[in-house]
Amino acid sequence: MSKKIGLFYGTTTGITESIAQTIQQIFGNDIVELYDISQAEIGDFNEYEYIIIGCPTWNQGDMQSDWEIFFEQLDEIDFTDKTVAYFGPGDQNGYRYSFQDAMGMLEEKISSLGGKTVGYTSTDGYDFEESKAVRGNQFCGLAIDEDNQSDLTEQRVIAWVTQLKQEFAI
Repeated sequence: MSKKIGLFYGTTTGITESIAQTIQQIFGNDIVELYDISQAEIGDFNEYEYIIIGCPTWNQGDMQSDWEIFFEQLDEIDFTDKTVAYFGPGDQNGYRYSFQDAMGMLEEKISSLGGKTVGYTSTDGYDFEESKAVRGNQFCGLAIDEDNQSDLTEQRVIAWVTQLKQEFAI
């Protein structure tokens, strides 16, 4: 296992892929390797001690379709000794009762398989009712809302990557 980071994302409209590329650029292109989950294999996860998961929430709390297809295969991956961070685009106004649910479902599953979660962020500055991604007063990752707060995306991503550099000890 190297110190490199594997970033696994699912994207339908391109927003999650764009955020993944921004994260890669901020970390440094030689540190983060990108994987579209629709083309990833179980063995790809074994290459990394540090993993970032990107998944948007669709409809009323659904995972992006490629993640939905891959979800069962997560059971075949040993996440013990892996440090995992999560991010996801969502719409806090249109889907107030399921904002960031996909991120929460993935974090819950991967944590149950031994993954150590890092990259928690505050729920301050967001306006929603319910989310499967909330742990106490924090999200279990970086919540992005390109629909209603696109002006905050860049600063949120930069602050989060700075946080992850410390939590990943990179």
